[in-house]
Amino acid sequence: MKKLLKFTPMFLLLIGLASCSSVRVAADYDREANFDNYKTFAFFKPGIDKAEINDIDKRRILRAIEAELMAKGYTKSENPDMLVSIFTKSNQRVDVYNNAWGNGAWGWGGYGGWGWRSGWNNNQVTTTTEGMLFIDLIDANKKELIWQGSGTGNLNANNPDKKEARIKEFVSQMLVQFPPEEK
Repeated sequence: MKKLLKFTPMFLLLIGLASCSSVRVAADYDREANFDNYKTFAFFKPGIDKAEINDIDKRRILRAIEAELMAKGYTKSENPDMLVSIFTKSNQRVDVYNNAWGNGAWGWGGYGGWGWRSGWNNNQVTTTTEGMLFIDLIDANKKELIWQGSGTGNLNANNPDKKEARIKEFVSQMLVQFPPEEK
């Protein structure tokens, strides 16, 4: 039991670090769609143009999607089976950490004299930008959504190389779930 308690703080730290950098992903799809019929893709320009993200990041996302789909055996085509569109959202995430020590006690309070004194409070507030990326795959003939993936995570990356790596991580983790496995 003592050995377990000895490693618990290290385990909790590793879980905390992993959760800070992770991308949370989800996917949904049309259960009637036959994903074996889709072999080619193209980007759906009208949908991509509406994405509220700068052009540099938009190109990074599209390159990452293209690389992932091609690695899965799909081919980019002028006459595609499937259209790819993206949608983005961002939220300001505010985290408040209250590191209070003790409940307070009676005692000397320095300039305030004798009386009830509260415990040590160390409140910290952090704000980060959390972004969501949606990848929509649309049947090119029917113009119907057949698969949608979403990824949520921290977007702050001031270094262009780190930002590109983060975008690739988003796309890669999202497209792990495409095509959906048959049950």
